[in-house]
Amino acid sequence: MNDTSSRPDLPDRLSGDSRSKHYVEEIFEHEIGIKLNGKELTNVEEYCISEGWLKVPSPKALDRRGQPMLIKLKGKVEAFYK
Repeated sequence: MNDTSSRPDLPDRLSGDSRSKHYVEEIFEHEIGIKLNGKELTNVEEYCISEGWLKVPSPKALDRRGQPMLIKLKGKVEAFYK
């Protein structure tokens, strides 16, 4: 069931927002995990491995379109398939 040959390579930068140019639909057909400084996070909206940041939604603040504001966290980012 864990056939790694059918999985696409994880990109350097990936967004979970389908309106973003960094959104890759084929990646989200598989379950992926993101770690920041060795701690796995489950609510990541976007990440960039080479620049060392990821964005998570704010718990309360919303933008003018009603979407959660994103908070940028910096550190060592790792992306992997579960």
